[in-house]
Amino acid sequence: MVTKPFDWAAGVELPEHSRRKHKVIEEYFTQYLQVRCQIPHQTRFKLAIVDGFAGGGRYKAGEPGSPLIFVEVLERFAAAANIKRSSEGMPSLDIHCRLILNDLSSQALDVLRSNLAPYQARIEGGGVPHLSIEVDYWNRPFEEAYPLIAHQLEADRFPNVLFNLDQAGHQWVSLPTIRDIMVRFRRAEIFYTFMISSLLAFLQKREPVKLRRQLSMLDMPEDVVERLDELASNDRWLGLAERLVYEAFGACAPFVSPFSITNPEGWRYWLIHFANEPRARQVYNDVLHANSSMQGHYGRAGLQMLAFDPSQSDAQLYLFDQRGRDRAQDQLFDDVPRLISGFGDAIEVADFYRQIYNSTPAHSDDIHQAIVGHPDLEVLTALGGKRRKADRINRDDQIILKRQSSFFPMFRDWKRK
Repeated sequence: MVTKPFDWAAGVELPEHSRRKHKVIEEYFTQYLQVRCQIPHQTRFKLAIVDGFAGGGRYKAGEPGSPLIFVEVLERFAAAANIKRSSEGMPSLDIHCRLILNDLSSQALDVLRSNLAPYQARIEGGGVPHLSIEVDYWNRPFEEAYPLIAHQLEADRFPNVLFNLDQAGHQWVSLPTIRDIMVRFRRAEIFYTFMISSLLAFLQKREPVKLRRQLSMLDMPEDVVERLDELASNDRWLGLAERLVYEAFGACAPFVSPFSITNPEGWRYWLIHFANEPRARQVYNDVLHANSSMQGHYGRAGLQMLAFDPSQSDAQLYLFDQRGRDRAQDQLFDDVPRLISGFGDAIEVADFYRQIYNSTPAHSDDIHQAIVGHPDLEVLTALGGKRRKADRINRDDQIILKRQSSFFPMFRDWKRK
């Protein structure tokens, strides 16, 4: 995907899909810091943020770009977290961030340095206690820069690494690079943005037979790239595209969120979140529900979100809104006990999370309620006590399939099989 370079000196308009993406990333990064920094006796937190296509940092109307968003969240979090810790008699938390900003355009980096300078001056001058940010600027194609960046991060032993790969105007980042990030850094996470037309062009060139077979499932034309304008707003097209995205990227990480950004121009832009831990996907799902209609999914609302027949009623548009949550609750009531029965009659909650969170768009509250509210399930603590409230479920608990099932007909029928 190659487009005309942005003129950051003259000012760049913020596209609607980027505005929505920035809001999701901002809220997720806030939650990310809260989760990573919740240990009471923790006094230091060290992370690296790599913005592979950083841009100029601020758009024409003054909206911050991703580099400034990351810094603004760090400032707010460092201040709020340490005020809270002080009020509760906990030790202060010192946060150190290595911010690696790469862009192929030297002009973009010049504008970015200027936009970031006031933040650096405030932080270095002590205006944000307990926060230090070390900024490195890189001016290379990301694929060329990545091996050097990775080596540097490994040498400096950064355990927490967050990559933002928003490649507007550049060749899309290779699958081997994404896989390498997720394998090389155990606590890595990636935000990856691309246009679906780039993936389709890639598949048409590399796997034409497989792509034709996928398109035929939904009676889609083979020239789908050329006809994307008329297909992009079709919900059934979203379902097919989501499958293609997941098949292309699903092996890159244990947890992959293959949801498209909702946009007036249709389902064109994908914001994918890669993670190695189910907790990260859990938080990401919940952030999407807090920003309903920011991203879309077409398929099942419960577990096995991509296992659907487009002709069946459970294949519907899911916008992470209340209607979607209502449908998810109905499906989870059947899906959760069905999954647990596949393991016998019990499963640890941590294992349950690992099994489900790569295949559901559901909110964590709905999943927990489907467990504690089901007449055929119970949750036991490590000491054998019973959990009766959904918000008290712990990763060390066990979900048990009761010996005496309820009179719920559907569940009773499949349990006898």
